[in-house]
Amino acid sequence: MVEELVTAGVALVSVGAVYAMAAARVVKQYERGVVLRLGKLRSGVRGPGFTMIVPFVDRLQKVNMQIVTMPVPGQDGITRDNVTVRVDAVIYFKVVSAADAVIQVEDYRFAVSQMAQTSLRSIIGKSELDDLLSNREKLNQGLELMIDSPAVEWGVSIDRVEIKDVSLPETMKRSMARQAEADRERRARVINADAELQASKKLAEAAGVMSEQPAALQLRLLQTVVAVAAEKNSTLVLPFPVELLRFLERAQQPVQQQPAQQAAPPAPPAPQVGQPSDRTAQTQPSLPEAQQRPIQPQELSAQAQQLLAQWQQSVQEQLPPVETPLDPDFGGSKSGQD
Repeated sequence: MVEELVTAGVALVSVGAVYAMAAARVVKQYERGVVLRLGKLRSGVRGPGFTMIVPFVDRLQKVNMQIVTMPVPGQDGITRDNVTVRVDAVIYFKVVSAADAVIQVEDYRFAVSQMAQTSLRSIIGKSELDDLLSNREKLNQGLELMIDSPAVEWGVSIDRVEIKDVSLPETMKRSMARQAEADRERRARVINADAELQASKKLAEAAGVMSEQPAALQLRLLQTVVAVAAEKNSTLVLPFPVELLRFLERAQQPVQQQPAQQAAPPAPPAPQVGQPSDRTAQTQPSLPEAQQRPIQPQELSAQAQQLLAQWQQSVQEQLPPVETPLDPDFGGSKSGQD
């Protein structure tokens, strides 16, 4: 009798252990359990921790409540301005209602993925290329609203949608590169023109100051010579006044003698009858004596030599000593006397 009781007790314990093992379930912290008893949804959603179900009667389905990161495959489309592009994105979502995610939709991950692809193609067709490249925040918000509207019924909440990359054809890339280069060149030309305008204004002011003080132009010339000589070059460039060269050229040209004979003044008209004749009022004025006298070559040569000597003396006073002396015959005195 005792042996039968012991055997029955062991059998009961074994059955209880098997039942407990079959009924025991563990739900993780980031999961929720949905119980279906004989195919019917139980009202309560099992929270994280240890829970029990009826074996062979209940079925526990676990739903992940974490945020899911799902890449959206690249979608080819034509923008509103007829440009072919390929856009890919990424979507972040999570389950907020475990029962709806199990009952309302067969596979909520696949449903969200297909809805994201369809919405992305729709966004591409409604947008322009410039919006896809520069105004992505607005497009992301519109794409999020388009996906979130049907996903609410599935117990899914769209957390964020981001457009990752926009692929353009090679021809479009080259066109955009040429456009950017032309824009940069235009801005560079505008900047250069503005700089030239400002420089011209400053030069005009400097020219006005130098015109009031003629010695300022000579000092500026000497400063330029000193700046060139300070670089220790073997060749020294000396600016030469163009006015002096023109003066020497005029001195070398032979003076054309004006014809001595001058045209006789026209005869006064005959006085009419009854009118007095006044010859003194009809006489022509004579030219100044300085204009009638021709300029002699000796005078031009003497003036040129004096001007050249003054310029050489002023330059030698301002410049450091130079190893190669200037040519004394450079003044052009011989050419003026020949």
